[in-house]
Amino acid sequence: MGGGLDYGYREFYESVDTTLMGNSTYRVVLTADSFPYPDRTNYVFTRKTPPPDTDHVRFVSGDIAAFVRSLKNATGSDIWLIGGGQINTVMLNDSLIDEIIVTIFPLVLGDGVPLFSPAAERSQFKTAGCETYETGLIQWRMIKE
Repeated sequence: MGGGLDYGYREFYESVDTTLMGNSTYRVVLTADSFPYPDRTNYVFTRKTPPPDTDHVRFVSGDIAAFVRSLKNATGSDIWLIGGGQINTVMLNDSLIDEIIVTIFPLVLGDGVPLFSPAAERSQFKTAGCETYETGLIQWRMIKE
């Protein structure tokens, strides 16, 4: 990361004990040199018959919203919804997202993966903070109203 900044990542990472992601996002995560969240409980949602769990990942199929509600009702720290857009939309539409942190890089890609699918319902959030960094990066934090 530019200029030796971690953009609040370390503090954020220490606040979560669980990650959630879809299978496509998981495949992208696997392109890293090593699994980036080995010390967290990690769930990967799949529409297919789940493969065997790995050392770092538990695979889940079925009702995503019901599974996440049970996690939220359990004791623990925060849950990090890593993505992708279809999982994000299920969670948004079931009012399971409490906070969104959007990090904007000063780079135009021209194409990319949407944050939410077209099935996302209108949801009201309010800005809880916005920070700009010397590198041009902007971090926008929103919480559910």
